[in-house]
Amino acid sequence: MAALNFTSEQRQDVYRLMFHINRSFHLIVQRLDELGQLRIVNRKELQEIAGLTQEVQIEVNMALLDPLRPLEEHDLAQFGKVRIAVEKRFRDPDDVFLHAEERKKELAKQGRKSSSI
Repeated sequence: MAALNFTSEQRQDVYRLMFHINRSFHLIVQRLDELGQLRIVNRKELQEIAGLTQEVQIEVNMALLDPLRPLEEHDLAQFGKVRIAVEKRFRDPDDVFLHAEERKKELAKQGRKSSSI
C-alpha cells in the first residue's frame, strides 16, 4: 500500500468516524447488558456475546489504525524537530555548565571519576 498523505481535515474525519464506530460498539455492549438485567435471555450468553462484540471492535480498530501508524510516526518526527528547535532557541548557553556540574555530582555518587567530562 502506498504511504498515506492526509490533510489535517482528512485525518480529523478518519478519527471522527472511528469515534462513531467505537461509540456504536459501546452502545451495543450497553444494550446487551440491559437485556441481561431484564432476565429474558441467559445473562452468561449475553456476556459472551458482549465479549465477542468487543473483540470485533478491537479488530476493526487495529485494521483502521495500522495504516495510520506510519503517518502518525512521520508527523511526530516532523513536529518533534519543531519542538527541539524551539527548545534550542530558548536554551540558556550557561545551562551546559549546570548540566556538567550535575553530571559530576552523579558520577561522584556512583564512585566514578569525573575527569572524562
